[in-house]
Amino acid sequence: MERFLVHSGTVVPLDRANVDTDQLTPKEFLKGTERTGYGKVLMYNWRYLSDGQPNPDFVLNQPQYRAGAILVAGRNFGCGSSREHAVWALQDYGFRVIIAPTFADIFYNNCFKSGLLPISLPEATVDWLLQQAKTTETFLTVDLQHCVVTDGQTFHEPFQVDPDRREALMQGLDEIGMTLRYVQAIEAFEARRAMM
Repeated sequence: MERFLVHSGTVVPLDRANVDTDQLTPKEFLKGTERTGYGKVLMYNWRYLSDGQPNPDFVLNQPQYRAGAILVAGRNFGCGSSREHAVWALQDYGFRVIIAPTFADIFYNNCFKSGLLPISLPEATVDWLLQQAKTTETFLTVDLQHCVVTDGQTFHEPFQVDPDRREALMQGLDEIGMTLRYVQAIEAFEARRAMM
């Protein structure tokens, strides 16, 4: 997993609440177990018209947002079924950070397992960011070491993240990687147990 220390990028405003995992990655695309290739189907039903052409009204198809790397959305982001593909699609598209007032629990946990950083900020702050990003190109920096989101000027918003999850992201370790840090202690325990 790629380490996460500081990430900067253009904000993509998705001004919708209750974005569910079936909208993030529709069920007809859940055929693979690889983590790549899902970016092209991210939000497919909103992103493409019935004839398969890009929907020019959808935010991801608008030129100013095509290189976006930080998604800002409404409350209860990632609700619905527990599909890791939703996180994989967001990452494969190019997002490293999702900012929303609240997240669905399973989606939130899946983010950390794959190296995507979900940040909960107050709803008023998220609303302000959404309006900013809709009217002018908004560039943010997310500093995980200091747990702050900033635009380098007047916007400076701290956020909270579980210390163990923060450490795992900063080290680039998934759950298996975190466990392997204790392999010597595990082997010593198993050796002692075998002698009993």
